[in-house]
Amino acid sequence: MNDIVLLSVEGAIATLTLNRPHKLNAIDFATIARLHERLDAIEADGSVRAVILTGAGERAFSAGADIVEFSGPVFAGPETALREFVRRGQRLTSRLESFSKPIIAAVNGIAFGGGCEVTEAVPLAVASDRAQFAKSEIKLGFPPPYGGTQRLPRLIGRKRALAMLLTGDPIRAHDAQAAGLVNLVVPHEDLMDAAHALAARIVDKSPLAVAACLAATTRGLNLSIDEGLAVEAGQFARMAATQDIREGITAFIEKRPAAFAGR
Repeated sequence: MNDIVLLSVEGAIATLTLNRPHKLNAIDFATIARLHERLDAIEADGSVRAVILTGAGERAFSAGADIVEFSGPVFAGPETALREFVRRGQRLTSRLESFSKPIIAAVNGIAFGGGCEVTEAVPLAVASDRAQFAKSEIKLGFPPPYGGTQRLPRLIGRKRALAMLLTGDPIRAHDAQAAGLVNLVVPHEDLMDAAHALAARIVDKSPLAVAACLAATTRGLNLSIDEGLAVEAGQFARMAATQDIREGITAFIEKRPAAFAGR
């Protein structure tokens, strides 16, 4: 049986591939559980410093939640729906958002519903010029349950987000880039190379400083500026005692490349 979330590692970069192409990489219970297992392994592996998340096949990054499977808990009533459907998905997107190593979505096709919410949650995203993004939940009679009503307006603005949320209409990759949903759009055949190039520019930095940037940004985003500055100061204070900060400053003074050890 094929693994539903493939893992490969090349140097310091891990690639996770949603592997249900016959279902357009729809996210079911087993996929959520397997993603958590894969993230556990990556988190424990000090040699991995960045993660690329993509979808198998040519058509889809992820078409969203596996509605056939999730219809059971939803039809069972609000309490079961919240426990089995909503909270599982929200735990996944929250973990992707707050993961200590940068995750780059390499969006190779459609990213609808939950697939769009995964894109919203991860820190960085590169899209194929064939990619499309949609908040398709409205067409099924419910609002996005995996954080889409909260993250999307923060990323692209209230009016742009509501246009997507209320119509379910897809937007193309270049429009997603212009709105701020993805960082970069490249020709389809260059997608994985572009994602690896972005990851490579990150992995030669201090992994402690990268984690500090991720934590400070994620935690501070929804705080007041004063509270956010306190979070930022706390992350800097943690770095001030490390070998990496000394190496970075010394290398700058000595005009040589820094060799960060993650200590």
